[in-house]
Amino acid sequence: MAKPTPVASAEEAAALRRRLRRLVAAVAAGSADAEAFDEAAEALGKLREAELGPRKAGGGVGVNKGGAEAAAVPEQFLCPISSEIMRDPVVLASGQTYDRRFIQEWLSAGNRTCPQTQQVLSNTILIPNHLVRSMISQWCTDNGVTLPPVENQEEDLVTNNERKTFSKIFERIASSSNLSEQREAIKDLRLLTKCNSSLRAAIGEKPDSISQMISTVSNPELENNAEVLEDMVTAILNLSIHESNKKIIGDDPLAIPFLIRALQSGTMEARSNAAAAIFSLSALNSNKAKIGELGAMRPLVDLLELGSMIAKKDAASAIFNLCMLHENKSRATKSGVIDVTLKAIADDSLVDESLAILALLSGDHETVEEIGETGGVASMLRVIKEDQCKRNKENAAAVLFAVCMYDRTKLREVAEDENLNGSLAWLAQNGTSRARRKATGILDKMKRAAHHTHYSC
Repeated sequence: MAKPTPVASAEEAAALRRRLRRLVAAVAAGSADAEAFDEAAEALGKLREAELGPRKAGGGVGVNKGGAEAAAVPEQFLCPISSEIMRDPVVLASGQTYDRRFIQEWLSAGNRTCPQTQQVLSNTILIPNHLVRSMISQWCTDNGVTLPPVENQEEDLVTNNERKTFSKIFERIASSSNLSEQREAIKDLRLLTKCNSSLRAAIGEKPDSISQMISTVSNPELENNAEVLEDMVTAILNLSIHESNKKIIGDDPLAIPFLIRALQSGTMEARSNAAAAIFSLSALNSNKAKIGELGAMRPLVDLLELGSMIAKKDAASAIFNLCMLHENKSRATKSGVIDVTLKAIADDSLVDESLAILALLSGDHETVEEIGETGGVASMLRVIKEDQCKRNKENAAAVLFAVCMYDRTKLREVAEDENLNGSLAWLAQNGTSRARRKATGILDKMKRAAHHTHYSC
């Protein structure tokens, strides 16, 4: 497959991918409004142009319409690997969208890079791209195109070979008295679950095996082995990719506490993969609640502050997903996420992810109060003035709006800055639709406050 020549800088393309990842995560979680769908479509188009260049007139691929003229398929609906319309679009860790069966084949062959960008993947989790799927479905309806039904990717046929392979590995882990044999078996489980989707499905036939394997790893002679911990955490991450396994793992009484321990005391890779596993499991609301109740938020915030860059990104994704559940928002605030995210923004590190978390949390009064008390107003104003990403400006405006609605003293601070710079007036004219709404709301409140002060005098 020939690689297209990018027409934008790597930084611009990366920013677009991060923006699209956040939007798709919100859509997948069911928390997106119509504007988020529109913005995601816009971001997808811009990323397509950044990666592949402007569309040529008359471009597109023909599709048979049952005797009618061929319709030009929008290129963003085509899988970059197969060049066919995607039937089950999924987002890779790089932010690129592929048809599930083709990218799964790529990953199953042992590849750990994105086929388009060649970026090394932090994980192999595939997130359904509901936005693109709905856009493709609408286009097909409008153009009379019928696609073959999507194959059920989760109903992987578990063959006798896979059953035997899993049983042998499980016996070596749970029953062997040889520590070296157990360590080797755990590593084999990690490697095989990385690339064999049918083997991942086999766990569903023996769900209690998760607890038994974790109990084995908790043996003092294995528990203190950093490599064993890392291998077991990564195996759980790999198993969690299979959709039906998310509930199995979440329901296991030992699995989530094991991941939290790894977050607290594992190697950096183990901590990163534990955060990625928690992100994967938190796709289910029932798991969001359990993960929050069992105390994952504090070590996730610690990782967001002190981890490697990959680990910080995994932690940010997990925190964002967990905070889709209202009860976890106060847990995140009490765990210090406000200080950590504001510091990251000040350091120009993980700005996109930090603003997304703050915007998500800004509906909580306790959080808004802390943002106002810890220098959040100046931080948000700086983003609105200086950041080039529209989505970041939008999130900053959403946070600022919440603070101004809650605290009139902060409204005065914003008014003083606005008189000097006019940043909100500019955003009210040039931002995204949500940013324009938030900026206009702040400006209106400033006018009402000024009017009230005038007549009070």
